[in-house]
Amino acid sequence: MHGTNATDPMSAAPSRRTFLQGASVAAGAFVLGCFVPFGDGALAAGAPAQGIFDPNVFIRIAPDNTVTLICKHFEMGQGVTTGLATLVAEELEAPWADMRFAFAPSNPALYKNLIFGVMGTGATTSIANSWVQMRQVGAAARTMLIAAAAARWHVPAREISVENGVVMHGRSGQRARFGELAAEAMQMPVPKEVTLKRPSDWKLIGQRLPRLDSVSKTTGRAVFSSDIRRPGMLVAVVKRPDLFGATVRSFDDREAKAIEGVVDIIQVPSGVAVLAKDTWTALRGRDALSVDWDTINAETRSTDDILTEYRTLADTKGLVAVHRGDADAGLSRASTVYDAEFTFPFLAHAPMEPLNCVIEVGSDGAELWSGCQLQTIDQSAIARVLGLKPEQIKINTLLGGGSFGRRGNPVADWTKEIAHVAKAFGKRAPIQLVWTREDDIKGGFYRPLVLHRVKVGLDASGRIMGWRHKIVCQSLFIGTPLESSLVHNGVDEGSVEGVINTPYDIGDFEVESFNARSPVPVLWWRSVGHSHGAHVMETVIEELARLAGQDPVAFRLSLLAQKPRDAAVIRLAADRTGWGQPTPAGRGRGFAYHSSYNTRVAMAAEVSVVGSAIKVERIVAAVDCGVVINPDIVKAQIEGAVGFALSACLRNQITLSDGRVQQSNFDDYEPTHISEMPQVDVHIVASQADPSGIGEPGVPPLAPAIGNAIFAATGKRLRSLPFDAKALG
Repeated sequence: MHGTNATDPMSAAPSRRTFLQGASVAAGAFVLGCFVPFGDGALAAGAPAQGIFDPNVFIRIAPDNTVTLICKHFEMGQGVTTGLATLVAEELEAPWADMRFAFAPSNPALYKNLIFGVMGTGATTSIANSWVQMRQVGAAARTMLIAAAAARWHVPAREISVENGVVMHGRSGQRARFGELAAEAMQMPVPKEVTLKRPSDWKLIGQRLPRLDSVSKTTGRAVFSSDIRRPGMLVAVVKRPDLFGATVRSFDDREAKAIEGVVDIIQVPSGVAVLAKDTWTALRGRDALSVDWDTINAETRSTDDILTEYRTLADTKGLVAVHRGDADAGLSRASTVYDAEFTFPFLAHAPMEPLNCVIEVGSDGAELWSGCQLQTIDQSAIARVLGLKPEQIKINTLLGGGSFGRRGNPVADWTKEIAHVAKAFGKRAPIQLVWTREDDIKGGFYRPLVLHRVKVGLDASGRIMGWRHKIVCQSLFIGTPLESSLVHNGVDEGSVEGVINTPYDIGDFEVESFNARSPVPVLWWRSVGHSHGAHVMETVIEELARLAGQDPVAFRLSLLAQKPRDAAVIRLAADRTGWGQPTPAGRGRGFAYHSSYNTRVAMAAEVSVVGSAIKVERIVAAVDCGVVINPDIVKAQIEGAVGFALSACLRNQITLSDGRVQQSNFDDYEPTHISEMPQVDVHIVASQADPSGIGEPGVPPLAPAIGNAIFAATGKRLRSLPFDAKALG
């Protein structure tokens, strides 16, 4: 028996049948088309599939009694390693101080997301799909430790108890720590069924436990893929076109090859790759390249030109996403008709850690070191490029410095790119692919540009009489492996979610979707379609309430009479923010509510406006995400969502000028400054429902709460994002 350093990337792959040390079985073949949805559809389908709970697969115990979780999910800052370890420790009766984590090898047969059906992290499903499974792992391990102790001490198993990492037989006084029994426990059969604790017996679930990754990150010991160094490793950077859709016609590499340290220059599908002995030399070599680009199929329009096309599309008949009742008939009977347009820009993900990964191709396969979010897709993509089988690709998952959707790309753009570089280079040298932040902001993947048009009727008493809604957006999933799961009759779920699944009781409701076309690559961004759908819905609901002469919170509650969980969240946020009470001088208060990923979040914002300067002073949030594993992580995720999304509310946008992205780094695509962060108060609804998730649901209600507060403060309505503060001056 031996311990493992959880921060060592080479220690993550467990050996077979070493009790509570995990098991490594060759990954099976994978067909991309079987990947199950990202989005609310995954959760709406019901409980996750049954997963295996063999402790030999998911945990290992060292002689020093430390318990290491073999984590099947990627940690990008959301706290999943801590959350899953809590579930195991709760049932195992392990002391929290003894818990560690390491990432699982790429093996979907063992480590699949039980909602997706393959190995991957996203859509706020990590805790939801693991809630039962990880507790079963802990309970099974406890059972096997008891069986080992019973055999050693020759006493009945029913007389043995486990508490705080100690296995005890009260009658004889015999005791043993986990590490003393692990070797014997591994020989015990894995129980076919286990009994889980009652909530009243929980000691760790629901407590504010320190995160398992905090110390290594704050001391600099945490390992990311940019830290990986392999013998003889070369660094690759790729010169990509300024215009999306352009391809290489020819290139001149004479000046680049003259730079000392440049090893090779090769063409790959995404552009021209420079391989050098270090990053700085590779970047200098790239700067010296001269590339002639074929732009015949490139995007050459500016943002305003694209929006003009969107408006033309919205004047036509779209694909029907929802048709309930008769919206046109309702509108014809309305005494008041509301009509508005909303626009949303392209947005970059801009994680703190730029994209990078390392590949090493050998005679019988390839190995990848990466902050890997979708292991099964990345494994399959590399295999296809290199002409190998998926089980010949080993993935070492490392920590990720943020993602917000960027690292979980269904077309595996950057992972596929490094495989192409390795294949074209043709020599067995490890390669580290480096994207600079400018590379990703100027030429990565984006949250789509979106246009919404809404027309709603009210009768004389303020009831909704008809709601027509049009959404123009590039499809996230058409042409990807997820198309069969997430595109139905041409309607992309990623374009219309947050609208078509509104919890509000709207009888006469019609939503049309338009799939815009552009070579600009698009990808989910934290909260996906909810990031724009929620803003539209909650702004419209607010404006309808005011047109009806009703309090906005009361108006929402009237539309949620059959949704007690939703209503409870709204009431809690309203109560804790002092809704209905006067605001401090110079401030306005706004409200918003949204349900996404089966998690309900209400937010009230207090905003001050001086001239054209918008300052968000305070956010009060109420959250119902089912059983809370760690309230400190829930609070942190809401605070983080506010910090992440605030810059998108106030200023961030990716704009095109003749097809070229105008932004490049944090100087002109600014994250939220610490001085801009409002006070954030988070209140959690006590719940016994199964946990849903918290990584994404804090984003959608922020913008409409702020927009509604701006209106309350100024009487001026800003509908589109980012908010145009100049319109307030």
